[in-house]
Amino acid sequence: MGYIFYNWENAIMKSSNSDYYGIVTPQDMYDALSHIWCEYTCAPRLRNEWSKDNITLGQCSITAFLVQDIFGGKVFGVLRPGGNYHCYNVIDGVTFDLTSEQFGDEKLSYEDNPEQFREVHFAKQEKKERYEYLRNELKKHCDSCKLQH
Repeated sequence: MGYIFYNWENAIMKSSNSDYYGIVTPQDMYDALSHIWCEYTCAPRLRNEWSKDNITLGQCSITAFLVQDIFGGKVFGVLRPGGNYHCYNVIDGVTFDLTSEQFGDEKLSYEDNPEQFREVHFAKQEKKERYEYLRNELKKHCDSCKLQH
């Protein structure tokens, strides 16, 4: 698969969590999530814009914290117009953003952004529920792949 997420070519770290069969690299995770991201996992304020042509729209924080669960590292956020943060991951000094393609040609600055914390993001019940749904669907996907091998 050709990847277009930010810094995909350097996102080669290995998973530190064996609960997700087949998820060894962030590219594996992107492949799996490509089948799971949906209108329901999209941030409610962006749902009317979500489409199969822009599957990463509104998926950033729940995806970044799930990446953190599986690969470790930290989550940071780019302040966006309107006061929301676009979340991405930094692991062992490597910055990557599984959901960057939602911005098209816009170049985000991944320098000097504040760390993001799940306690703050998941204080919003709907976001916590979307994260749990994404996590559970990823586990189901991985379990299904395990059964096939």
